[in-house]
Formats: sequence, C-alpha cells, structure tokens
Amino acid sequence: MDFYLSAIALALATTMMAWGVYLSVRIFNLPDITTDGSFTLSAAITAVVLMNGNPWYIAVLAGIVGGVLAGMITAFIHAWLGVNALLAGILVMTALYSVNLTVMGRSNIPLLETDSIFIALEFTENVYLNYFLVVFLIAAIVFFLMRWFLHTDFGLALRAAGQSEKMVATMGISVNRMKLAGLGIANGLTAFSASLITQMQQFADINMGIGIVIFGLGAVMIGESLQKLSGQNGIGFQLLMVLLGCVLFRLIMAFTLASGVDPNMMKLLNAVVVLLFVSLPVFRKKFLAR
Repeated sequence: MDFYLSAIALALATTMMAWGVYLSVRIFNLPDITTDGSFTLSAAITAVVLMNGNPWYIAVLAGIVGGVLAGMITAFIHAWLGVNALLAGILVMTALYSVNLTVMGRSNIPLLETDSIFIALEFTENVYLNYFLVVFLIAAIVFFLMRWFLHTDFGLALRAAGQSEKMVATMGISVNRMKLAGLGIANGLTAFSASLITQMQQFADINMGIGIVIFGLGAVMIGESLQKLSGQNGIGFQLLMVLLGCVLFRLIMAFTLASGVDPNMMKLLNAVVVLLFVSLPVFRKKFLAR
C-alpha cells in the first residue's frame, strides 16, 4: 500500500511540471525542451541551499527563480534572436547541464539531515501518507491559482497569443513578451515540481531531469484522451485531466515495477506509453470509420 501511495504522491508532485508542459505545448504551441534542464537546475539549487542550512521555503523560492530564468532565456533566444523554439530549448537544456554540474559541484547531493517542507508540514507519522497529504494540498492550491490566473486579463492574453499571434499583435499586445512570460511561468512550475521531488526523495542528481519532459507530455496526452472521452472542454477541466493523467501514468510505472520489469527498461516503457496515447486518436478514427 505504501508503495502505491508514494507513487501517487510522486505523481501529484510531478503534476506542476506537467502543467508547465501543458502551458508551453498546448497554450503556446511551443515544444519546450528546456524542461529537462530547468528541472535539474531547480533540484540542484534546492539541494545546495538546503545543504547550506537554509530553510525549505528559501530553497523552493530559489529553485523556482532558477527555473523561471531558464524558461525566459529560451523565450529570448526564440522570440528575439529568431531561433526555432525546439532548437532554442535544446541549446538551453544543453548549456544547463554544465550549469547544473557547477551549481552542485558533484553529480549527486544527499539530503538526509536537512530541512524540508515535509518536516515543516507533518500531518501524520506515516511518512508516505504525509507525502501524499502535503503534495495533494499543494497541487490543489496550484490548480485553483492556475485556473484563476488563466481567466484573468493577462492569462487570456497569454492564451490568445498562443492561438493567434497576428490577432494579438493587432490588439497592441507584444507576442514576444507573452512568450517570455509564458515560458517563464511554465518552467517555474517545472522548477517547483523539481524542488518538491528533491525534498521528497532527499537527494539531487545531475541526471534526474533526463526524460522528464516525456513524462509531462505523456500526462498531457492521457489527460487529453480522457477529456475527449468526457466531452468537457473547460480550462479547469483540462488542468484536472492533466493531473489525472499524471496519476495514471505514474501508477502504470509503479505497477510495472511491482510486476518485476527491469528498471533499466523504464525509459523505454515511458516512451511506449506516450506513443500509445499519442496514436490513440488515430486508431479511434480508423475504428469508427469501419
């Protein structure tokens, strides 16, 4: 039971990253690969700040700032220098590997006797249940904040910039600034997720962000498949389905591990699951066409 409870807690902590991927891919139509690098950057900053004896909220804030800056650099390279969005993300992600190693000073930092949000917010003595309660509370707060934000004037401008740049430009709104803000927020969410996971797992590793964008895309794809089945299309419902996609994706991984599958095959399995959900609409159309 604790195994699956910890898997759900990890999924909820990863949901912020998935919402960040949702913003970049679905709101802005930009394939932002910066996520892999900004995730590790936040983990590295969080670990170093905690190792120096600072409180957990300072570590979380510092990690988020690092992620926001990484996203804004990608947006600057893409919007102002005219570099393809995918290439801009790859460039920043590649550069961040060296930055992350410099920040950490080594490839792995253990955090066994440091402060964390899970120590500050201790609702129960069961560690795994406490992880779940804390991240569930945080995910709920972030969900309502994002739902509110995306309905504000600025949030609507962000959504409009992703749908039609020409229309937004005619209204006097700077598309480049919208991209700067959008990718900054998206990677800030990714960084928040990484900071929580670092404190939950009690370590930061230079490779912990590799392939994380695939998980985020998988959660978004699963959420979209569930949304189409339900027929609902509200922005809040979309965010909720991404959260549910995260949980289902993580539970699939947990069940696979519990079944005895070689852990070395997990990245391959992640790719296969994402491929299945990406191709699901195609198979569905072909099936209905018969």
